[in-house]
Amino acid sequence: MLTENNNIGRRKFIGQASCAAVGSTSLMSMLTNLLFTNSAVAQNAPAFTDYKAMVCLFLPGGNDSFNMLVPMGGAYGDYATVRQDLALPQASLLPITPINTIGKQLGLHPGMTGIKSLFDAGKLSFIANIGSLVRPTTLIDFNNGASLPYGVFSHSDQQEQWQTSIPDVRSGIGWAGRTADLLVGANRNSAVSMNISISGNNLWQVGNKVVPYTVNADGAAKLNGYSDSWGLNPIRKAAIDNMLAQEYSNVLDKTYTRMKGNAMDAYELFAQATSTTLPADTLGGGPLGNSLRQVAKIIAGRNTLGVKRQIFYVQWGGWDFHDNVLNNMNTMMPIVSDAMKSFYDLMLAMGVANDVTLFSASEFGRSLTSNAEGSDHAWGGNQFVMGGAVNGKRVFGTYPDLFSGNPLDTGRGRIIPTTSVDEHSAELALWMGVSKSDLPLILPNISRFYNLSSTVNPIGFM
Repeated sequence: MLTENNNIGRRKFIGQASCAAVGSTSLMSMLTNLLFTNSAVAQNAPAFTDYKAMVCLFLPGGNDSFNMLVPMGGAYGDYATVRQDLALPQASLLPITPINTIGKQLGLHPGMTGIKSLFDAGKLSFIANIGSLVRPTTLIDFNNGASLPYGVFSHSDQQEQWQTSIPDVRSGIGWAGRTADLLVGANRNSAVSMNISISGNNLWQVGNKVVPYTVNADGAAKLNGYSDSWGLNPIRKAAIDNMLAQEYSNVLDKTYTRMKGNAMDAYELFAQATSTTLPADTLGGGPLGNSLRQVAKIIAGRNTLGVKRQIFYVQWGGWDFHDNVLNNMNTMMPIVSDAMKSFYDLMLAMGVANDVTLFSASEFGRSLTSNAEGSDHAWGGNQFVMGGAVNGKRVFGTYPDLFSGNPLDTGRGRIIPTTSVDEHSAELALWMGVSKSDLPLILPNISRFYNLSSTVNPIGFM
């Protein structure tokens, strides 16, 4: 239970992270939909003078991302052989020319014209063959069952691991929640949580002290009937006001009343902050663009909200293509691409393009081999990261060989990741303002992949 005095040590809260119950935080989120208290842990957070926002675009179901970032030239033959009826024609691909050396020619899905333009302009990069890892893993390790994430190839398990960055034990706390636990002091005057979800409850944003403020593409939901003057609503309003005015001796009554009052106050602040007119009222990408438009409205209201750091979660599902991969991706990839381009252009028009970083995530890649024009659950995949602060026009990590039976193939073209979610998460946390010495508080396994005394970033995309 939250108390008025949340005096816990900086090292203690990470120990609590792995055993916190999802159900209790989810219930709290439903009851309050906002951050009630600022963690005492975060009161020593830097007094940021700048603004930064991180946006996670989660694509649940497992994006078939080796048809998003595709080999060309000499490596195309291996790709076409292993993918068979899932292979995109080489002539249809959109060639990219990374400014770093990656050893392969690559192209993008033909529906990704907007993302290609961002890549070419240096505002977007790709991270190749990334996935959840307990530690660097070889095919021998896999075959021996050594130090593997629990539930490899499982949707629910791999989604949880992407969002917690703890693949060897179950946790009810997400790495964005732990990040907010450390940094929330930068927003200590705001009634609305640092972590805002446009797509319902999620594990990624749940911390020990921070819970996500959940809205939808149209904004936050107000208390039903409280502000209406028709029917029985005036009587309902009077009853609620009377309840909030009472002094309760019971701890549960007192806590519930305080939480409800705080939620109502937060709604009024949020509604005021997001009433700003944007430079562009609509974004490409249909429903996905509508969700990102709400993110933009919240960013536009950052001064009214009194925040220096924000973390957003947007989910767009439907990627579990066990059949009809080519047609499904021909429909969905242009939607993602258009939404990314219009969202970046809007951030540029708002003057915050350098302050907002969006990254994609999906629980795993797909098998390279075909399952009757579909693909099955696999492991490593490719992701992108976008924003003015991104070291753009690059492909980070190692793009794997895709021939059947290659040294990373666990069978049927299910590729072992060579870049860990931990490294990816650490790079973003450092950009948000987490100190390098505090990375193990957010990512307990980070030292297995990254030397904390290093003078360079874990991957280098920020």
